Amino acid sequence: MSGREEKTYVISVAAQLAGLHAQTLRAYDRQGLVTPMRTPGGGRRYSARDIELLREVQRLSQQEGVNLAGIKRIIELENQIDELKAQVKQLTEELARAYAAAEQAAAAVHASYRRELVPARQETALVIWKPRSRHGGR
Repeated sequence: MSGREEKTYVISVAAQLAGLHAQTLRAYDRQGLVTPMRTPGGGRRYSARDIELLREVQRLSQQEGVNLAGIKRIIELENQIDELKAQVKQLTEELARAYAAAEQAAAAVHASYRRELVPARQETALVIWKPRSRHGGR
């Protein structure tokens, strides 16, 4: 949410939008399938995401034949996947920043070496060394 509150719906409107009966929404809430926000007085308030989730629960139940316990597990796993994806994204961004900082540090070190190094004259010379002979030689 960017500075404004997300639009929410009372249970009767949410049920109509999801194509379900309000009692079904209450049952799903009791079973932990969809957990809407609550008003200070305890009334349920459903977000657009909640309504999409209600539709998905209905689809899995009616079209795919998944029981409610299975649907609950699917929802838990999908939420866990979303959390892990967010964590991977965060760690990937941190790693990219660390690589960039390391590259900048290495570039700074290399730049400082260039200022400290003095080019040497390149001369070639051949030196022949002959050891003195131990026996009678000079």
